[in-house]
Amino acid sequence: MDLAELIGLRPVPCGGLLVALTRRCPMSCAHCSTASSMTASEEPDQRQLLRFVDSFGVEDRPEVVMLTGGEPLLLPELAARVAGLAQAKGSRVALLSGMFFARGGRVPDRIMRTITALDHFSASLDVHHEREVPRADVLRALRAVLDAGIPASIHLTGTGTGTGTGTGEGPGPDTGADTGDPYLADVVADVRRVFGARMPMLVNEVRPLGRAAGLVRPTPPGPDDDLAAPCALAAWPVVAFDGTVAACCNQWTVDRRPVPPHLRLGHIAEDDWPTVRERSLDSPVLRMLRAVGPRRLHARYETAPAPAGYCRSCHALADRPSVLEGAARDAGGRVGELLDRLTTAQQRAAGPAALVRRMGCARYAHLVEPPPGEEPVPTNEPRLTQASPTAEARSSR
Repeated sequence: MDLAELIGLRPVPCGGLLVALTRRCPMSCAHCSTASSMTASEEPDQRQLLRFVDSFGVEDRPEVVMLTGGEPLLLPELAARVAGLAQAKGSRVALLSGMFFARGGRVPDRIMRTITALDHFSASLDVHHEREVPRADVLRALRAVLDAGIPASIHLTGTGTGTGTGTGEGPGPDTGADTGDPYLADVVADVRRVFGARMPMLVNEVRPLGRAAGLVRPTPPGPDDDLAAPCALAAWPVVAFDGTVAACCNQWTVDRRPVPPHLRLGHIAEDDWPTVRERSLDSPVLRMLRAVGPRRLHARYETAPAPAGYCRSCHALADRPSVLEGAARDAGGRVGELLDRLTTAQQRAAGPAALVRRMGCARYAHLVEPPPGEEPVPTNEPRLTQASPTAEARSSR
């Protein structure tokens, strides 16, 4: 599974499931949106999580499960068990790591066994991570992952002119970031030199969340409230650190308690995947968020102005009964189902790079896809069940 396919599924309602395995992380990056640390104790109950994943149906499973943290590879055996259960139902599994294990460029056997159980592996790389693990070590470790036959990508984060949310709390539809961060230009050139088209990249900006709350400035205003600005973040459910299932992956929502009622889909202690999926797909307000975005909802159904900021205006919907009633009236039943399908089809037809131009850094959006005339690393190479001696030798160079 390559990065372009993964991003291409992002607008599909319940096309994916995000799972935060733990808030713990051995690194202390200054920009961490989750404020992760080794002293953090929050993580879902493992038995409840495994039961939830095992509730996937062959016909109604998420296409992809994305494992995140904190640092998910602090729990490599759990990550592998989740991957195995999901894959048995037909889902594919990706994992995003901060690469704490890569110092020296070597991938430990225990970590490689989990990586080779995945369908895609992503590494976080930015100036803050490089203070913990040198870039050269990360790239050597990623070479070992590719040599093991696992498709890989890099999630880059930098600073720049902003993505257009108004408050910086979430991605900004339809504005696109034009970041002039020299770090990003340097690392993109370095990765291209080392890997060519074999290493796609997803580039985003630091957002003022978690430890980065005072690190970066708020972003400029988003699109006009009269324009539709679909929210792809409301497409995939998220299992948060305490087992709560939220409808939105914005960290501000994932960490907020209580979660706004229209964005809470349940809890893994009480609900299974079919229940969560049905709630997400059948919710009129989520359908409207996915189709036109929260600010357009305010403008359409409410006379009072929406709060500043794309995501803040979404949270405020819980206190706007007129908006909820309007969404229920216009997006209920088959009409709402059709709205969801049409919006999804339009976004998928535009392609993954178009989604990144809307939601991430426009200047680097093309990096999620292979350059014209080139193909990414094949995804049908033989899968390894454990780290091979050859891979270990290469990773230790």
